[in-house]
Amino acid sequence: MGNLLLTHEGRINRGKFWLALVYYLLTMAIVGVVCFVLSLVIPGDPGSDGFSVSGARAIPFVIVVFAYLIFLCWSGICVGIKRFHDRNKSGWWILIQFVPVIGPFWYFVEAFCLKGTTGPNRFGPDPLQG
Repeated sequence: MGNLLLTHEGRINRGKFWLALVYYLLTMAIVGVVCFVLSLVIPGDPGSDGFSVSGARAIPFVIVVFAYLIFLCWSGICVGIKRFHDRNKSGWWILIQFVPVIGPFWYFVEAFCLKGTTGPNRFGPDPLQG
């Protein structure tokens, strides 16, 4: 799993790209459970808008969420690069997401929907071939 999520070299097919998305959702649920357990351990202030902590009591929550966000950003970049490599495009194509209006749609179609290059390309062997 580490090779899928933490390196930007090689290629991945659509199935592994969708698998990475499922993994992100599962890790988000785990982070939610960890924050819930922290809320039971660390005393907070029940307010009209729900549970809240401030000051030094918020540090464990900030550390957990910030660590998850760093992992999510790095891993998302790596997985996106590998998916564009499978399409025989440079990893820089992940920046298409930042083009207003059309960018996110383009990224979705390229990464989630279109088939990769058949056979080996300049980024490595075909992930669908043994």
